[in-house]
Amino acid sequence: MTELGPEILERARRGDRDAHAALYRAYAPMVFTLARRMLGSAAEAEDAVQDSFVEVIRKAGQFRGDAGIGHWIRQIAINKCLSRLRSPWIRKRIETASPDDPRALSGETFGHVPGPDRQAAQQDELARALDALSRTARAVVWLHDVEGYTHEEIGRLMGRSTSFSKSQLARAYRELREALRTEEPDEEAERCLSVLKTV
Repeated sequence: MTELGPEILERARRGDRDAHAALYRAYAPMVFTLARRMLGSAAEAEDAVQDSFVEVIRKAGQFRGDAGIGHWIRQIAINKCLSRLRSPWIRKRIETASPDDPRALSGETFGHVPGPDRQAAQQDELARALDALSRTARAVVWLHDVEGYTHEEIGRLMGRSTSFSKSQLARAYRELREALRTEEPDEEAERCLSVLKTV
């Protein structure tokens, strides 16, 4: 993913539609993959992408440049996903949704280019295992292993305690080990992390 410069946000803030389109093209695949993993539903992920970019345009003038635009957009997307996970109505939609198009597991619907066959198979296997987790456990795994949040930060984001995050992650790893048929928790945690970071 090519990182765009801060001038694109200034143009977006002024209503430049080409800037809006450039931001979307550059960052929508990343936001979709993040949302798909956290929410477990391609349809909800697509809605989260739209919500996130509406917020990006609305808050373009608030970008301070402490980190790259991609990092800033990720934070917006994570907050949008967490809001959806907290919404009883959206939570019910996610839980009762029909199975997604398999292409959506890797963000292919947003132009993702699949990797080698083995890597794609690992991603599909892990995606199915992650989808079997509860929505909360799935979000904790993503925030901790991929986004790099601490347990304390995750607890705060979710309005819960640090120990809540730790117990959710431990339970999620146990369920992932069962789904992926492995007896090595440390090895599997590392494998999950390495595969997730390739998407």
